[in-house]
Amino acid sequence: MTEPLTLMAVHAHPDDESSSTGGVLARYAAEGVRTVVVTCTNGELGDGPGGVKPGADGHDRSQVATTRLGELEAACDILDVTHLELLGYHDSGMPDWEYKDWPEAFCNVPVADAATRLSALFDKYRPDVVVTYDNDGSGYNHPDHLHASHVTMAAIERSGIPKKAYFTAMRRSDWEGFRQVLEDLGVELPEAPEPDPEMIERMDALEARITTTVDVGPFVVRKRKALSTHASQIEESFFSKLPDEAFGRMFGRENFIRAYDVTGASAPEDDLFAGLR
Repeated sequence: MTEPLTLMAVHAHPDDESSSTGGVLARYAAEGVRTVVVTCTNGELGDGPGGVKPGADGHDRSQVATTRLGELEAACDILDVTHLELLGYHDSGMPDWEYKDWPEAFCNVPVADAATRLSALFDKYRPDVVVTYDNDGSGYNHPDHLHASHVTMAAIERSGIPKKAYFTAMRRSDWEGFRQVLEDLGVELPEAPEPDPEMIERMDALEARITTTVDVGPFVVRKRKALSTHASQIEESFFSKLPDEAFGRMFGRENFIRAYDVTGASAPEDDLFAGLR
């Protein structure tokens, strides 16, 4: 029998699978594609009960990890993910936190060691397409996101199995006018901050690199439901407060930068599997 097309998403923490790739995971699962989520860390340094931060009274890293991994399993069920794989590394925390200097933090695991483990999953699942994060921090410079990208690209080079690889990306143009959309829907917002020219320049440069935009509009409700399962982290975030219409308009498409390709598919694309079917 012919092996099914397979999409593998390599993520840093529980909830990343829903926020940045929930749409494509649901869409391609509905199309009969086998979907695999690899989560590199247990998310120990996420918020504890009531939003308590790491290092504060009431934050129990092991309990946070247990909660978040349970939420991850529930989200993957909603997105019809075929297989969930946990690498079990320790969360590194934010760039300005001291936890990133801990030897056990994921960002300090040698790339070659983690890539060996990921390559074994490539051998197991034979992914045609792999999705991870931008490897230069243009969009988000979290240590675990950067390390997940470096590990993924090293595993691709080592194995030669995936035929395409993508970085997740966001368009600044998608955010333009978003404030007005919320105001039109009656959402009360704080005064807008002054634009940061340097940030705008970085976001514009990132947007210019986008090669692939996938319509996930029909699956945006499922994406939101999956994201909402990560209540321990987003219950107080703007994600949870968005009206359905605003969420759909904001997250009805997912954008990617094609980082590796042996198919010769032309760009721009509207399908991660362009050139493979």
